Amino acid sequence: MRALFGDELKKLHGRFVEMGLNISEQIYNSTQAFIEHDKKLAQEVIDADTNTNGEEMDLEKQALKLIALQQPVATDFRVIISILKASSDLERIGDHAVSISRETIRMKGQARIPGVEKEIATMTDQIRDMLERALDAYTKNDELAARNLSKKDVDVDKQYLEIRNAIVTAVNHDSETVQSSSSYFLVIRLLERIGDHIVNLAEWIVYSASGKIVELNPGKANPELVKRLYSDAIGTNESIK
Repeated sequence: MRALFGDELKKLHGRFVEMGLNISEQIYNSTQAFIEHDKKLAQEVIDADTNTNGEEMDLEKQALKLIALQQPVATDFRVIISILKASSDLERIGDHAVSISRETIRMKGQARIPGVEKEIATMTDQIRDMLERALDAYTKNDELAARNLSKKDVDVDKQYLEIRNAIVTAVNHDSETVQSSSSYFLVIRLLERIGDHIVNLAEWIVYSASGKIVELNPGKANPELVKRLYSDAIGTNESIK
């Protein structure tokens, strides 16, 4: 019975990592579609979200089945709960990739800001590196590597603010970019939120490895920082969580 449980838990681990890698690709495709104005690729990201939602549901069913039928010991129970919680964050990351793709399709205004688009590509690379580090930490049950991801998120937040300022500067110099600027603001805000969800993943990895419930990003509780990070999202139609 214990051997069967081990096999099923191994399958659960594999599904979680596969879901994470698929979502990493969706992040790349969504921002690539935005930068290259590729509405076809954007639609492919939107269509693929059905698979992401299905993967989360399958993970949840498998995890709950393990809990119900195998009655895991405390350590294994903690691991399963962590997977359940972390898969929810992965699903939210997928939702943000979809929101970026939808913005690509409905973007108004033809005036683009190439310098900002280049920085968005760099920010995307940072985000994907964070996610892949999180998945590696999960696979190795590496608490220290998970904790270190909060430092990477600080870098993402700094880049967010730098790009935000670059957009404002571009608008001040060229009024033709006013319409399209709202799309740029939304995309970088969504990328910043993806970074936050990856930190959430890291917190669940820490819990799985050590049993400790931690907050790896306490700086986000700073009211002034939160105000600055959220200010550009006000007035958009997106629900960013």
